[in-house]
Amino acid sequence: MVGIGDADVLVVGLFNGEDGPELAPSDAFEDVLGDARDVLVEQLRAVGAKGKGEELTRVPAPEGLGVTSVLAVGLGAADQVDAEQVRKSAGAAGRALTGVGTAVTTLSGLDLGAAAEGFYLGAYSFTPFKSDKSAPKPDEQPVRRVEFLVPTPESGAEELFRAQAIAEAVATTRDFVNTPPSHLYPAEFASRAQQLAEAAGLEVEVLDENALEAGGYGGILGVGKGSSRPPRLIRLTYRGGDKKVALIGKGVTFDTGGISIKPAANMENMTSDMGGAAAVIATTLLAARLSLPITVTATVPMAENMPSATAQRPGDVLTQYGGITVEVINTDAEGRLIMADAIVRAGEDDPDYLIDVATLTGAQMVALGTRTPGVMGTDEFRDRVARISQQIGENAWAMPLPAELRADLNSKVADLANVAPHRWGGMLSAGLFLKEFVPENVQWAHLDVAGPAYNTGGPFGYIGKGGTGVPVRTLIAVLDDIASE
Repeated sequence: MVGIGDADVLVVGLFNGEDGPELAPSDAFEDVLGDARDVLVEQLRAVGAKGKGEELTRVPAPEGLGVTSVLAVGLGAADQVDAEQVRKSAGAAGRALTGVGTAVTTLSGLDLGAAAEGFYLGAYSFTPFKSDKSAPKPDEQPVRRVEFLVPTPESGAEELFRAQAIAEAVATTRDFVNTPPSHLYPAEFASRAQQLAEAAGLEVEVLDENALEAGGYGGILGVGKGSSRPPRLIRLTYRGGDKKVALIGKGVTFDTGGISIKPAANMENMTSDMGGAAAVIATTLLAARLSLPITVTATVPMAENMPSATAQRPGDVLTQYGGITVEVINTDAEGRLIMADAIVRAGEDDPDYLIDVATLTGAQMVALGTRTPGVMGTDEFRDRVARISQQIGENAWAMPLPAELRADLNSKVADLANVAPHRWGGMLSAGLFLKEFVPENVQWAHLDVAGPAYNTGGPFGYIGKGGTGVPVRTLIAVLDDIASE
């Protein structure tokens, strides 16, 4: 039995029972609470704790418990608690434990992996650009250490390793997304990804603007030509088995909209427009760390979409990698242009599965809100990805690719137009555009995470403001599922 040790705070789970709050049971940990159990329940009831999901109640520790205080976090009704609720409640607790040196928790008795992920991600903070003047004071800093009560010191070691690896991959994604565009432009993004990949033993290929020109990557070059900071394409490969999965992520390090410029209000949030790229880079690194028995290749186009004398114009025609021509109707529909190049290149590897991830359309948020990714693609694989995403708590939703919308992408001068002449079904039209570049006979899924990749509202669960890390957990769960076939 692992005990409380030198912890400052004990974190316990609280159910929302019919007769009042109830401590989440865990037979293995009863001797930790001992005689303090009944006193603790009385204290929590006295201060109005209900046990509703993510509700936080902190009270002085009963005598003899060995900690200074107890933080009770609500889990909701006992018969409705699943891994995601444990993750969210642990995240809420992690956010609340500022200024704490060491905490210990019994939530590990419900789900060790979910509790570990929740605490890690809930306590996440991003402060590289804060000076001493505004940096968090000691009592504002995240909890330094969380210990998980388990029956024996060896219990759950593998589960904890996996949870930490996943949480760190999500945090890597958040770090990339939260880094401002002044410091994360295409060349720098590619350099940082290359350093991480080489340290992990992955194969790396980087194409600069000259190599992109020589290779005929017209979409990436067209989007990036308005910026003084030229585009890149980076490919990372982890070889773990015969089955091959291609991951593609949109890496627009900042999106002004180009000549079709966006409104000024909230444009600063476009620092997140490389969230798809960050997610697939982190997922490929994670696949290697977990030694999955499959081969994963990330093909990541990176560009900055700026208006200037050299920027592409509405009405221009560009030639995508592979030869398809596209009339640029709206330069703010740039993500699909760079993704198309990357999808064609990834298809040359003859993957069994192809998954692309992008903060692609505002229409995704109109249709599904800010927390629900949309998934399109080949029917069977689309549904499989959506089902897995729902199981792990990122809650992607399967969406159609209606055939009647395809004609709206016809161009009068080129093979395709990059947008439809109306606003209806914008997320679906973008998916149909990408479908034109997907190889035949490959299982394909397209995830639009325009809202879910970046939280502009208040924190909730294990999600803070800024980059969320969505959909890393979906991607690694899908890769696990493919590896288990």
